[in-house]
Amino acid sequence: MGNTMIRRFLPVVTTFVWSAAALAQQAPAAPDRTILPIPQPPRPTFTELDARNVRMPPRFDVKAPAGAPNVVVILIDDLGFGAPGPFGGPIPMPTLDQLARDGIRYNNFHTTALCSPTRMALKTGRNHHQGEAGSIMETSTGFPGNTGQVPNSVAPVAEMLRLNGYSTAAFGKWHETAAWETSVSGPFDRWPTHQGFDKFYGFIGGETNQWAPFLYDGVKPVELPHDPNYHFMTDMTDKAVTWVRHQQAMTPDKPFFVYFAPGATHAPHHVPKEWIARWKGKFDQGWDTLRGETLARQIRLGVVPQGTKLAPKPDGIKDWDKLSSDEKRLFVRQAEVFAAFAEMTDHEIGRLMKAIRDMGELDNTLVVYIAGDNGASAEGGMNGTFNEMSYFNGVEEKVQDMLKNLDKWGDPETYPHMSAGWAVALNAPFTWTKQIASSYGGTRNGMVVHWPKGIKAKGEVRSQFHHVIDIAPTILEAAGLPEPKSVNGTPQVPMAGVSMAYSFDDRTAKDRRVTQYFEMFGNRAIYHDGWLAGTIHKVPWEARVRRPLADDVWELYDVRSDFSLTRDLARDNPGKLAELQALFMTEAEKYNVLPIDDRLLERFDATLVGRPDIMAGRNSITLAEGMVGMAENVFLNVKNKSKTITADIELPRGKKANGTIIAQGGRFGGWSLYVKDGVPAYEYNFLGMERTRIASKTRLKPGKARLRFEFAYDGGGPGKGGMGRLFVDGRKVAEGRIARTQPAIFSGDETADIGIDLGTPVVESIGSEAKSRFSGRIPNVTVEIAVPQKSGALDPADAARKEAAVRKAMAD
Repeated sequence: MGNTMIRRFLPVVTTFVWSAAALAQQAPAAPDRTILPIPQPPRPTFTELDARNVRMPPRFDVKAPAGAPNVVVILIDDLGFGAPGPFGGPIPMPTLDQLARDGIRYNNFHTTALCSPTRMALKTGRNHHQGEAGSIMETSTGFPGNTGQVPNSVAPVAEMLRLNGYSTAAFGKWHETAAWETSVSGPFDRWPTHQGFDKFYGFIGGETNQWAPFLYDGVKPVELPHDPNYHFMTDMTDKAVTWVRHQQAMTPDKPFFVYFAPGATHAPHHVPKEWIARWKGKFDQGWDTLRGETLARQIRLGVVPQGTKLAPKPDGIKDWDKLSSDEKRLFVRQAEVFAAFAEMTDHEIGRLMKAIRDMGELDNTLVVYIAGDNGASAEGGMNGTFNEMSYFNGVEEKVQDMLKNLDKWGDPETYPHMSAGWAVALNAPFTWTKQIASSYGGTRNGMVVHWPKGIKAKGEVRSQFHHVIDIAPTILEAAGLPEPKSVNGTPQVPMAGVSMAYSFDDRTAKDRRVTQYFEMFGNRAIYHDGWLAGTIHKVPWEARVRRPLADDVWELYDVRSDFSLTRDLARDNPGKLAELQALFMTEAEKYNVLPIDDRLLERFDATLVGRPDIMAGRNSITLAEGMVGMAENVFLNVKNKSKTITADIELPRGKKANGTIIAQGGRFGGWSLYVKDGVPAYEYNFLGMERTRIASKTRLKPGKARLRFEFAYDGGGPGKGGMGRLFVDGRKVAEGRIARTQPAIFSGDETADIGIDLGTPVVESIGSEAKSRFSGRIPNVTVEIAVPQKSGALDPADAARKEAAVRKAMAD
């Protein structure tokens, strides 16, 4: 080869050698997964002009660790420790049972005693106050630990998995978005698709009508199918199955994370009649006998120790044999419907498990099935409710009135909840219920973990003390991932949870969670090294707290030998009690639990508690057709005050006008201004119990019209009535008295809508969804309240007066 030829090839060879060396230097041994997103390595630079002469650099691609399992977390709502059959309860749950037989059961696992806080702790691995979820989103306050706005420094495990190469999806209940951030204006930072999930299909709030839910696909509202057999539990399962199959069809080597959180078994207890029929007569023995039967099964199954005693019922729960025949008939039906709801839910979960098994993925899928986000709910009060909103408005429904609707219980015309007696029974062998964070009746839930490829044990019970904050660290360890120090540019608060993986194949392993605080609405406790100290401060069916926070009476239990908390040792061991009380205060200060706010119903009013309100300082809002889906917390608060609704409408020619102009709420409480066969009218629906219609006697003419409805509130406290007057083009056409109004809330999931009534109908004759759509045009609707809401903090005296008024209304 001549010198000329050598000189011609030398730059190419030199460039190739340099490039190869550069690429070798750019190939990291392993990515740093403690910083998320994983930093992309520096890109090599080249001097060669022609790409054909240079080796292409390796593509930077984030992948999950080799062999990382799929993950499915299932969280049932309001299901007590003593409800599911695999934990000794009366309700067979075959899917949970099969997973338990092939996996392991945890009988010493704990939640926070309430919905949003448990979900926050579950998804972040931090205590719920660290995630600003001291209570549910709708009762957030201005105090740290309770603001409802999860900070960026508390990133969810879903985001950690997504940034490590997982596909992620959430289905069902969310209840983790600040109440004032649920409008079209957002911000959407705390919606599911900004909290680690590629896909979300479900409802944003705390509960939904299973027959007529208000759903989102991502951030887009979903139009429900016109199917008389529609039920959300089946729908969400269908969507989850489709997503998993699609994800694996497209990327079979990419693991998935599914968060599957049904609205069941939270009220309303909605379930098809064929499921209810399976339960006829199975609760005739009553709640007292059921508690004893459940404990016997629990001992036989080994999910509670031999010698465990049944804790006493709360004083407020009547003995079954002292109930009237009417009470028994009503209460039995309530339990039958609840059990059917739970059984149906487990069946649907079984369909999801079957889909994963049919794809050949179940063996390497870590399934965490948590049977309840807290204890069973006593929020139905002593009698239960035909309409759960009665409880939140301080109205107790009468047995005789509910019996009239017994055959409808659970169908679309109901919004039911069960008696507190059943909640206590379904939390056996413990005393208390949901909301009671100081008792295992509120915080102990059964859990099953199933992962054939990662867990050798089958059908065994684990009794190490654990808490819902331990789920996220467990997932990370199973996936071979470190806890990140930074996520999306924000340094992270370290997880408070510990991984449970050490216990998977070692039933005798020493507990790694030694200390855990609990707090909810003043009910508080501390667990430490086999001891539990706590105080019952507020009971769901009692209108007032039992005593001031500083005067609370504490109890002490040695849970190593007293599984069901039956032997209070506070008097025998005051030193240990004082030690644990001091430890509670230390943990409470550390995790933003202080100051404790023991208000409940008052906290639904943003102006009382310093919660942001996008309507704060405003006394009016002007809307137009097409503006729909406005949740109660982002709409002008018209409760307990005078209001005026002014609507400019255009009526069609050649046919009678029909449809909703504006509606808020639905079948179980709300109001609507509408036109029926050309006649304008206003209807107030008090909890589905009393409907007041104020209507013109003459039809509107085609063309433009201005409707105005004025409501003059009586005053004198919350929930009072007033006079309503309807005007057409400035002329009064009707008036009438509305005897009483809902003081606290219209609905947990219904919305305010212009030109249509989504969900269930406020006015039955108008209907809902497409049937209720206004046949004309609505250029604008203005809603005004007589007294502007104050922005910022209330004057303390004013706040105290308002709080006292709400308390009095709830007690009356």
